[in-house]
Amino acid sequence: MLTFPISEFKERLTKTKQRMADSGIDVLLVTDPANMNYLTGYDAWSFYVHQLLIVMIDEEQPIWVGRGQDESAAIHTTWLEADHILPYADNYVQSTVRHPMDFVCDLLKERKRDKQTIAVELDAYYFTAKCYMRLTEGLPNATFKDGTNMVNWVRIIKSDKEIEYIKHAAKIAEKAMQVAFDTINEGVRECDVVAGIAHAQISGTEDFGGDYPAIVPLLPTGEKTSACHLTWTDERFKQGDPVIIELAGCYKRYHSPIARTAIIGMPTEEMQFVSDVVIEGINTTLDAVRPGMTCEELELVWRKVIEKSGIKKESRMGYSMGLNYPPDWGEHTASLRPGDRTILQPNMTFHLIPGIWMENMGVEISESFRVTETGCDILADFPRELLVKPNIRLA
Repeated sequence: MLTFPISEFKERLTKTKQRMADSGIDVLLVTDPANMNYLTGYDAWSFYVHQLLIVMIDEEQPIWVGRGQDESAAIHTTWLEADHILPYADNYVQSTVRHPMDFVCDLLKERKRDKQTIAVELDAYYFTAKCYMRLTEGLPNATFKDGTNMVNWVRIIKSDKEIEYIKHAAKIAEKAMQVAFDTINEGVRECDVVAGIAHAQISGTEDFGGDYPAIVPLLPTGEKTSACHLTWTDERFKQGDPVIIELAGCYKRYHSPIARTAIIGMPTEEMQFVSDVVIEGINTTLDAVRPGMTCEELELVWRKVIEKSGIKKESRMGYSMGLNYPPDWGEHTASLRPGDRTILQPNMTFHLIPGIWMENMGVEISESFRVTETGCDILADFPRELLVKPNIRLA
C-alpha cells in the first residue's frame, strides 16, 4: 500500500535528521499525523488516540508507537520493519492510571535515550498538555526542545510524485465545485448541496477515486457569508442569496482547495464591486508569482491592487498546503502576509484565498497553485468569476 518509493521516504527522513542535527536534537517525537504519513506512509483514522513516531538521529528507521489495534495498519501502510512497529496495550487507552506517553518513556529508557535532547511538536493538534506532562515527569534527565513544524518545513517543497497527487486532487475539486454550482438553486436545501459535494469528493473521477478531505465543505449563505468558516444547515436557498463554496479535492491525503462565490439571481452593486476587486487582485497576484520572491512581496502585490478600491484585508491571503488530516489542509509553514520572508521555490504549493468579509456579506474566490521555474501553475480549471444562477457561461 506504499504511496511512494521507499527511497523517497528515506530521503525525507534524511532531510529531517539534518534539521535535527542543526538544532542539536537527538530524538524527535512526531505526533502530527501528516508528518507521520510523510516519513513512513502511515495512514489510518487512528489519530483520536495517542500515536507517534520516534525519530532517532543515529538510527536508520523511526519507530512507530500506537494502539495495539492499529498495529496492522502500520504493517500495511508503512515501510518500517516489524521490530520498528511497537504497539501499546489497550489498557493505556483513555486510562486514568496510565498514559501512552508512559509507554514511550519506558521505551526511551530501554534504548538509553532518557538523558538525550528530545524534541516534541508542542503546537501539533494531537499533542496534548497531558502528553507533555507525562513525558517530562517520566524522563526527568532529558532535555526537551520544541520541534513544532520541523518536519513541516521539509514537506514544503514537493516531489514530482506529490505534485502528481495534488493535480489529481485538483481534478476532484473541479468536479465537486461543478456539482455545487449545478445543485445550488432556489428552494434547494443547503445540506443536499453538500451531500452532492461529498459524493463528488469521494467518488473522484473515472481514473482515480478521492479521499476524505481535512476540512468539510464550507457553505455560508446569505448574510452569513460575512463569516468565512460556517458549514451548512438544512435551510433552503432563497432568491438573492449569495453562497460561498469552499472545498478541496483530496487524493492519497494530498489536497487542492478552491473557493467560489455564487449568487441566486442578480448580485447587488456592492457584491459585484467586491467581486471585481477580488478577481482583479487574484489575477494580478497570480501573474506576479516568481520563484525567488518572498511571501510578503507577493502579498504586497495583492494589497496594492485592493487598496486602490478602498478595501483592506487584515488576514493573510494565502498559505502553503498539501498533505494533511483533519482539521486542516494547511501545512503551518509559509503564509502570504507581511513579515513572512519565506522565499518561493519551485514545487511549493499554496492556497491563494483573498477573501473579503464585510458586515453583511463576503466574497471568496480562491485558487491553489504550484510555483514553477518561471511563475506558477494554477491547479484547478474553473471559471474565476462571481457565479450567477442561471449562468450560460457554465452551461
